[in-house]
Amino acid sequence: MNKRRIGTQYEELAASYLVAHGYQILEQNYRNSYGEIDIIAMKNQWIVYVEIKYRANNQCGDPLEAVDIRKQKQICRVARVHYARNYAMEEKACRFDVIGIYGDGTIRQVENAFLFQN
Repeated sequence: MNKRRIGTQYEELAASYLVAHGYQILEQNYRNSYGEIDIIAMKNQWIVYVEIKYRANNQCGDPLEAVDIRKQKQICRVARVHYARNYAMEEKACRFDVIGIYGDGTIRQVENAFLFQN
């Protein structure tokens, strides 16, 4: 099975999880010249940029640990452009969450997983 199809499957699972927890999905697989953000959602007037990571097992580490400083900086660059184009005039609060999906079907969300990185 190809990685893109697997990724899409788990992104859909994460989107369903977020909706069940009161989030509104604004965009999925948002792309600009800096990269991609898996899900952009809103909850309680917060714009939430969400990175999804899946691991079948812990052999390669916990999925939540896969969002290293390099990935955080990339997500922040993408989010900066998205926010400026869509919400700068509204001055909405935003945050960065990470969702880990495990081989046993467990889903863990870390809200405010990291701060804005330059």
